Amino acid sequence: MKRFGSILIVFIILTFVLEFQTTAFAQGGRVKLSLRASVSQTLGADTEVKIVYSRPGVKGRIIWGELVPYGLYPGNQYSKNKPFPWRAGADENTTIEFTNAVTINGKQLAAGKYSIHMIASKTEWTVIFNTKNDGWGSYSYNQEEDALRITVTPVKAPHQEWLVFGFEELAGTSATVFLHWEKLKIPFTIKLVE
Repeated sequence: MKRFGSILIVFIILTFVLEFQTTAFAQGGRVKLSLRASVSQTLGADTEVKIVYSRPGVKGRIIWGELVPYGLYPGNQYSKNKPFPWRAGADENTTIEFTNAVTINGKQLAAGKYSIHMIASKTEWTVIFNTKNDGWGSYSYNQEEDALRITVTPVKAPHQEWLVFGFEELAGTSATVFLHWEKLKIPFTIKLVE
Protein backbone atom coordinates (compact mmCIF):
# COMPACT_ATOMS: atom_id res chain seq x y z
CA MET A 1 0.00 0.00 0.00
CA LYS A 2 2.86 2.34 0.89
CA ARG A 3 4.46 1.67 -2.50
CA PHE A 4 1.18 2.45 -4.31
CA GLY A 5 0.96 5.78 -2.44
CA SER A 6 4.51 6.71 -3.50
CA ILE A 7 3.80 5.83 -7.12
CA LEU A 8 0.58 7.88 -7.00
CA ILE A 9 2.46 10.92 -5.62
CA VAL A 10 5.13 10.62 -8.34
CA PHE A 11 2.40 10.30 -10.98
CA ILE A 12 0.60 13.41 -9.69
CA ILE A 13 3.86 15.42 -9.65
CA LEU A 14 4.78 14.31 -13.20
CA THR A 15 1.30 15.15 -14.45
CA PHE A 16 1.51 18.60 -12.88
CA VAL A 17 4.98 19.28 -14.36
CA LEU A 18 3.97 18.13 -17.85
CA GLU A 19 0.73 20.14 -17.73
CA PHE A 20 2.63 23.26 -16.57
CA GLN A 21 5.21 22.91 -19.39
CA THR A 22 2.49 22.44 -22.02
CA THR A 23 0.57 25.48 -20.76
CA ALA A 24 3.71 27.62 -20.59
CA PHE A 25 4.70 26.57 -24.12
CA ALA A 26 1.23 27.34 -25.48
CA GLN A 27 1.26 30.82 -23.93
CA GLY A 28 4.73 31.57 -25.27
CA GLY A 29 3.69 30.51 -28.77
CA ARG A 30 0.54 32.64 -28.92
CA VAL A 31 -0.21 34.46 -32.13
CA LYS A 32 0.02 38.22 -31.65
CA LEU A 33 -3.13 40.27 -32.14
CA SER A 34 -1.23 42.68 -34.42
CA LEU A 35 0.71 40.55 -36.88
CA ARG A 36 4.16 41.66 -38.08
CA ALA A 37 4.44 42.62 -41.74
CA SER A 38 6.93 44.18 -44.10
CA VAL A 39 6.89 45.82 -47.50
CA SER A 40 9.77 46.94 -49.69
CA GLN A 41 10.33 48.78 -52.94
CA THR A 42 13.42 49.29 -55.05
CA LEU A 43 13.87 52.78 -56.48
CA GLY A 44 16.37 53.50 -59.23
CA ALA A 45 18.96 50.82 -59.84
CA ASP A 46 19.72 49.77 -56.26
CA THR A 47 18.00 51.80 -53.54
CA GLU A 48 15.82 49.58 -51.40
CA VAL A 49 13.19 51.08 -49.12
CA LYS A 50 11.90 48.60 -46.52
CA ILE A 51 9.19 49.14 -43.90
CA VAL A 52 8.61 46.68 -41.03
CA TYR A 53 5.52 47.17 -38.86
CA SER A 54 2.72 45.50 -36.89
CA ARG A 55 -0.87 45.58 -38.16
CA PRO A 56 -3.58 46.47 -35.64
CA GLY A 57 -7.21 46.14 -36.68
CA VAL A 58 -9.97 48.73 -36.40
CA LYS A 59 -12.24 46.18 -34.66
CA GLY A 60 -15.14 48.64 -34.38
CA ARG A 61 -13.09 51.20 -32.47
CA ILE A 62 -12.86 54.93 -33.08
CA ILE A 63 -9.28 55.30 -34.26
CA TRP A 64 -8.48 58.95 -35.00
CA GLY A 65 -8.81 61.27 -32.04
CA GLU A 66 -9.43 58.41 -29.57
CA LEU A 67 -7.29 55.27 -29.93
CA VAL A 68 -4.71 57.45 -31.70
CA PRO A 69 -5.14 60.83 -30.03
CA TYR A 70 -4.80 64.18 -31.71
CA GLY A 71 -1.48 65.49 -30.41
CA LEU A 72 0.72 63.42 -28.13
CA TYR A 73 -0.27 60.57 -25.84
CA PRO A 74 -0.17 61.75 -22.22
CA GLY A 75 2.80 60.44 -20.29
CA ASN A 76 2.49 57.15 -18.41
CA GLN A 77 4.59 54.79 -16.30
CA TYR A 78 6.21 53.27 -19.40
CA SER A 79 7.27 56.66 -20.82
CA LYS A 80 8.39 57.94 -17.40
CA ASN A 81 5.43 60.34 -17.56
CA LYS A 82 6.74 62.12 -20.71
CA PRO A 83 4.18 62.64 -23.53
CA PHE A 84 4.96 60.62 -26.66
CA PRO A 85 3.84 60.31 -30.31
CA TRP A 86 2.07 57.35 -31.93
CA ARG A 87 4.28 54.45 -33.05
CA ALA A 88 2.63 54.28 -36.53
CA GLY A 89 1.51 50.71 -35.92
CA ALA A 90 1.44 48.40 -32.91
CA ASP A 91 3.92 46.62 -30.64
CA GLU A 92 7.58 47.20 -31.62
CA ASN A 93 8.63 50.38 -33.43
CA THR A 94 7.63 50.66 -37.04
CA THR A 95 10.90 51.00 -38.96
CA ILE A 96 11.88 52.27 -42.38
CA GLU A 97 15.26 51.56 -43.93
CA PHE A 98 17.00 53.11 -46.93
CA THR A 99 20.12 51.62 -48.56
CA ASN A 100 21.02 55.04 -50.03
CA ALA A 101 20.28 58.67 -49.17
CA VAL A 102 16.83 59.93 -50.17
CA THR A 103 14.66 62.99 -49.83
CA ILE A 104 11.38 62.83 -47.95
CA ASN A 105 8.97 65.53 -49.14
CA GLY A 106 12.03 67.40 -50.41
CA LYS A 107 14.14 67.11 -47.22
CA GLN A 108 17.28 64.99 -47.32
CA LEU A 109 17.66 61.89 -45.13
CA ALA A 110 20.84 59.76 -44.95
CA ALA A 111 20.86 56.05 -45.68
CA GLY A 112 20.03 54.00 -42.59
CA LYS A 113 17.27 52.51 -40.47
CA TYR A 114 14.83 54.78 -38.62
CA SER A 115 11.77 54.35 -36.43
CA ILE A 116 8.65 56.13 -37.66
CA HIS A 117 6.44 58.04 -35.21
CA MET A 118 3.46 60.24 -35.98
CA ILE A 119 1.56 63.07 -34.34
CA ALA A 120 -2.02 63.12 -35.60
CA SER A 121 -4.38 66.06 -35.96
CA LYS A 122 -7.59 66.70 -37.89
CA THR A 123 -5.80 68.67 -40.62
CA GLU A 124 -2.02 68.11 -40.56
CA TRP A 125 0.17 65.30 -39.31
CA THR A 126 3.80 65.29 -38.25
CA VAL A 127 5.76 62.27 -39.49
CA ILE A 128 8.97 61.69 -37.54
CA PHE A 129 12.03 59.68 -38.59
CA ASN A 130 14.00 58.88 -35.43
CA THR A 131 17.46 57.33 -35.21
CA LYS A 132 16.49 55.01 -32.30
CA ASN A 133 14.89 52.09 -34.12
CA ASP A 134 14.75 49.25 -31.58
CA GLY A 135 12.15 50.38 -29.05
CA TRP A 136 8.81 48.99 -27.99
CA GLY A 137 6.25 51.52 -29.12
CA SER A 138 7.10 55.17 -28.59
CA TYR A 139 7.55 54.97 -24.84
CA SER A 140 11.29 55.71 -24.98
CA TYR A 141 10.94 58.23 -27.81
CA ASN A 142 13.38 61.14 -27.49
CA GLN A 143 12.94 64.14 -29.79
CA GLU A 144 16.69 64.83 -29.63
CA GLU A 145 17.19 61.61 -31.66
CA ASP A 146 15.01 62.82 -34.56
CA ALA A 147 16.74 62.75 -37.93
CA LEU A 148 13.82 64.40 -39.76
CA ARG A 149 10.30 65.72 -39.23
CA ILE A 150 7.86 66.49 -42.03
CA THR A 151 4.30 67.78 -42.09
CA VAL A 152 1.74 65.99 -44.28
CA THR A 153 -1.97 66.23 -44.99
CA PRO A 154 -4.07 63.10 -44.37
CA VAL A 155 -6.24 61.90 -47.27
CA LYS A 156 -9.68 60.28 -47.01
CA ALA A 157 -9.67 56.70 -48.30
CA PRO A 158 -11.91 53.61 -48.40
CA HIS A 159 -12.16 51.62 -45.17
CA GLN A 160 -9.02 49.56 -44.39
CA GLU A 161 -9.58 47.19 -41.45
CA TRP A 162 -5.92 46.20 -40.88
CA LEU A 163 -3.24 48.90 -40.91
CA VAL A 164 -1.07 48.67 -44.00
CA PHE A 165 1.93 50.50 -45.44
CA GLY A 166 2.44 50.61 -49.19
CA PHE A 167 3.94 52.35 -52.20
CA GLU A 168 2.07 54.10 -55.01
CA GLU A 169 2.74 56.70 -57.71
CA LEU A 170 5.91 54.83 -58.67
CA ALA A 171 8.07 56.89 -61.03
CA GLY A 172 11.37 55.00 -61.25
CA THR A 173 13.36 57.12 -58.82
CA SER A 174 10.49 58.24 -56.61
CA ALA A 175 7.36 56.91 -54.95
CA THR A 176 4.66 57.91 -52.52
CA VAL A 177 4.73 55.89 -49.31
CA PHE A 178 1.48 55.67 -47.38
CA LEU A 179 0.07 54.38 -44.12
CA HIS A 180 -3.59 53.38 -44.67
CA TRP A 181 -5.85 52.52 -41.75
CA GLU A 182 -9.54 53.00 -41.09
CA LYS A 183 -10.60 55.69 -43.57
CA LEU A 184 -7.35 57.69 -43.79
CA LYS A 185 -4.12 57.55 -45.77
CA ILE A 186 -1.03 59.35 -44.49
CA PRO A 187 1.24 59.88 -47.57
CA PHE A 188 4.78 61.14 -48.01
CA THR A 189 7.05 61.21 -51.07
CA ILE A 190 10.44 59.53 -51.29
CA LYS A 191 12.87 60.52 -54.02
CA LEU A 192 16.44 59.47 -54.71
CA VAL A 193 19.13 62.06 -54.11
CA GLU A 194 20.53 63.14 -57.49
